[in-house]
Amino acid sequence: MGIVMRIIQQFDPAREDEFMALERKFEELETRRPDFPKGRRMQPVSSIEPVNTLIWQCDFPDIETAFMALNFFEGDEAHEKLYRQQVELMKTIRIEFYKTLDFNN
Repeated sequence: MGIVMRIIQQFDPAREDEFMALERKFEELETRRPDFPKGRRMQPVSSIEPVNTLIWQCDFPDIETAFMALNFFEGDEAHEKLYRQQVELMKTIRIEFYKTLDFNN
């Protein structure tokens, strides 16, 4: 059983350009650094979430590894620097975990 972790960030819609510019820097950091978890970014088009939401999603083999990624983010200086700028633009943030189901195995 794998785990999907979603970090769901609702941002100030009036400052979307600033928020997304910082998110692009997060993506560059992920790409440049092999030690970073590689996530997928999504923005709702039709969802229970408002369109001023960014969802970062990543697959992990287990819940422990997912929590290790969260701890990694907190302890990484480059990530923290960007996060401190971006959090000023956020209205809410939450983290969700889902177990993956593979009924064919």
